[in-house]
Amino acid sequence: MRPTTPSAVQTTRRIAAVDALRGFALFGIVVVNIAYLASGYRMAGLAEPAFSAPLDWEVRWVVTVFFENKFYLLFSFLFGYSFTLQIDSAANAGTAFVPRFLRRLTGLLLLGLAHAVLLFPGDILATYAVVGLVLLAVRKIRPRTAVVAAIGLTMMLAMGFVLLAGLALLGADPSGTVAGGAVEAAKSDAALQSSATMIISEHLHKLGKIVVLRVLFQGPAVLAACLIGLAVGKKRLLADLSGHTAALRGIQWAGFSIGTIGALVYAHSTWSGGGSAYHLLGQAVDLLTAPLLAAAYAATLLRLLPHTPRLTAVLVPPGRIALTNYLAQSLICSLIFTGYGLGLVDRLSPLVVASIAIVIFVVQATYSRLWLNGHRYGPAEWFLRWFTNWRKPSHTTPI
Repeated sequence: MRPTTPSAVQTTRRIAAVDALRGFALFGIVVVNIAYLASGYRMAGLAEPAFSAPLDWEVRWVVTVFFENKFYLLFSFLFGYSFTLQIDSAANAGTAFVPRFLRRLTGLLLLGLAHAVLLFPGDILATYAVVGLVLLAVRKIRPRTAVVAAIGLTMMLAMGFVLLAGLALLGADPSGTVAGGAVEAAKSDAALQSSATMIISEHLHKLGKIVVLRVLFQGPAVLAACLIGLAVGKKRLLADLSGHTAALRGIQWAGFSIGTIGALVYAHSTWSGGGSAYHLLGQAVDLLTAPLLAAAYAATLLRLLPHTPRLTAVLVPPGRIALTNYLAQSLICSLIFTGYGLGLVDRLSPLVVASIAIVIFVVQATYSRLWLNGHRYGPAEWFLRWFTNWRKPSHTTPI
């Protein structure tokens, strides 16, 4: 048996931390995405009219404050961090990185498009494929420059939403062109409860509008988070966290205080009925503060992991096959809520929907551990690795 060296120990810890963060992000993502998969009204930016009890609103507020727009940022950070690991992996394998990464992005794009059309038009994989091209172009950027660029991009994006809010006050309301209204939401519900052809047609219809959100909001926000991950990856800061306790504690203080206040403003602007301009201003606030709350979540988890081996054991397996689990979440929800299966769209309360999300993650965490007992990769990871290397993956190939 090969002796364990300090560098090997650091690598193992680094991979465990990254996988645990991915597993944690998966939990938050299913809690958020399931609401949009379960209701045409939520996709239209509206509350489900059939559920207006106080408990229904409390659940919506909790999800909006603590989950929405936080966990996809964490995933995006990890995408940027993993980009640096892939550069190292290509160098260690003696292969050219650029063509290898371009094939990976192509595979990711194909999975994302299939996911968006068949299961969930809110897919983020295609966005990662496009943002990956930007990372490839700036891969030699210095960490400090990457951080400055991420901050600048976030500030510019927030200013853009302030401008949109000003236009809304002047009567040029852009939100209706993206979200639609109650009539469109009802039509969406009917389509989602229908045949596979109608479901796919509805997804394509939504994609035509969601692309606006991708360009104006999520794409730039994803890029900013990826740049932070790139900077952290270049510094190898997750390889050994023992010397960064003070920094993690500072991130927690700033993130939980400022981030929570911003999340409350965003939730109030979303659910108070204050009008389009107020909602757009709330989104601007969220753009500036959601990354802080997401960072606080990550810092808290990174501080807990060394002292909670059971938590690590729960989060690492689903994180190792995060791509498979992400796609499986949409498949399971589609079978529950659309005409693909039970057709329960807009028939379950927010509490029941959120509870289903928790059950889905628990099942995935259990199944991931069992799957990894006999497999090195998840099915989607196997496909992406095959597409990246252009050869059938071996279970003995290092991750």
